[in-house]
Amino acid sequence: MVQHQAALDRTFAALSDPTRRAILLRLGGGTGTSIGSLSEHFEMTLTGFQKHVRILEEAGLVTTEKVGRVRHCRLGPKRLEDVAKWMATYRTMLEQRLDHLEDFLERTKGTP
Repeated sequence: MVQHQAALDRTFAALSDPTRRAILLRLGGGTGTSIGSLSEHFEMTLTGFQKHVRILEEAGLVTTEKVGRVRHCRLGPKRLEDVAKWMATYRTMLEQRLDHLEDFLERTKGTP
């Protein structure tokens, strides 16, 4: 469970930054691109951009591969099933709490 939790934490941490979410969206539309080409869409240094890519890579959300002198980036093998599963569990818990509130309100309706 702890190992699963650490992976989930890494994924949420990687997704917490709008730049990293934008990188994933850009990569989602194709087969991948060079990091230099991808970085042109963001107003930051190449070094700063590479740090964002590294965080995504550590979370398994992107992969990079060096071909000659160019490093290419593409969506990684990890999908967001673990995040979706966590969200479904959380949603179920919230729905149960709302059901309990509804039951309470029905029982106490009209009581001063």
